[in-house]
Amino acid sequence: MSQENRVSRRIASIAESATLAVDAKAKALKAAGEPVIGFGAGEPDFPTPEAIVEAAVAACRNPVNHRYSPTAGIPELRRAIADKTARDSGYGVIPSQVLVTNGGKHAVYNTFQTLLDPGDEVLLPAPYWTTYPEAIALAGGQEIVLSTTAETGFRVTVDQLEAARTSNTKVLLFVSPSNPTGAVYPPEDVEAIGTWAAEHGVWVVTDEIYEHLTYGDHVFTSMPAAVPALADTCVVLNGVAKTYAMTGWRVGWMIGPEDVISAATNLQSHSTSNVANVSQRAALAAVSGDLDAVAMMREAFARRGTMMHSMLSAIPGVVCPEPQGAFYCFPSFEGALGRELGGRMVTTTLELAEVLLDVAKVAIVPGEAFGAPGYARLSFALGDDDLEVGVRRIAEFLA
Repeated sequence: MSQENRVSRRIASIAESATLAVDAKAKALKAAGEPVIGFGAGEPDFPTPEAIVEAAVAACRNPVNHRYSPTAGIPELRRAIADKTARDSGYGVIPSQVLVTNGGKHAVYNTFQTLLDPGDEVLLPAPYWTTYPEAIALAGGQEIVLSTTAETGFRVTVDQLEAARTSNTKVLLFVSPSNPTGAVYPPEDVEAIGTWAAEHGVWVVTDEIYEHLTYGDHVFTSMPAAVPALADTCVVLNGVAKTYAMTGWRVGWMIGPEDVISAATNLQSHSTSNVANVSQRAALAAVSGDLDAVAMMREAFARRGTMMHSMLSAIPGVVCPEPQGAFYCFPSFEGALGRELGGRMVTTTLELAEVLLDVAKVAIVPGEAFGAPGYARLSFALGDDDLEVGVRRIAEFLA
């Protein structure tokens, strides 16, 4: 056997997660004593609320949770997710439409594996989260990238979607609030896009993981709630990670038509089986509880987003749209490129991210990872002091 085919072509073709790679390098440098400030990771810096932790502690002591449980999720959690979806999104579903997954990424993977055949096309507005293209490709699908810009609010239009639609179009991937841009689609746009998809028989996979993180007058709108006709051709992705500061607990879910959920459950039964029971019990406490802690975190994120936006906008050559949701700023650095920085000629945001980390000890994720060269994603899910120092370092480095 030659060295070239020790790993399958399918797996060898997967791009490394840029966000996790940046975060890992930043943490390694920090562990080595470097004063690194990381804007790379998409996770809240708050601890998981105490009531959720206590529910997990109690679950550890219950022998019921020491055994296998149903692949699709413990019945109480599936029911609670259905109730929470009706409460928060206005979208009525039943527990048999819910599959509990090992985090949001697993929900993305399951969904595309279940929906796509080789050659099926997925309309993918850019900038996009780094995992989407890889999950589509692993399922044999073909991504059709639709570019958006700051001038269009990083939002795709119905005209764009219709121009890209072919006889092979199977799915539209829709995200609002958006990772990485922080854009939030107005309710009328969500309804228009959902109506277009329903009329043309295009499935919608809508990622609602940032549903509770919107700022100012911007509001979250669940597409299947806005367009009931879409319910039979829509999969909703969500999880506890961002809302409840539970990234490490690894609990996500997908909601869809019963036949799709049944098929995805069958797939999961041969891959991971059930999600860890203690994590499921913690998630049950989260989705069944109040949103007081969520409101506190959202207030902090809103303040930090305003601060980061203001500071980035003051840097010559940097143009930063105001974040409307999630916890990211997505500025353009194009006006700051094409010159020598840190002893190197820097012409791309990929090169800028490398030199910023090496010289200024600041970690950002280059826009190339999101299908948007010239831009970069900076998370403001970190302490106010670190945020201020980190952006000041960027400003001084680019001066």
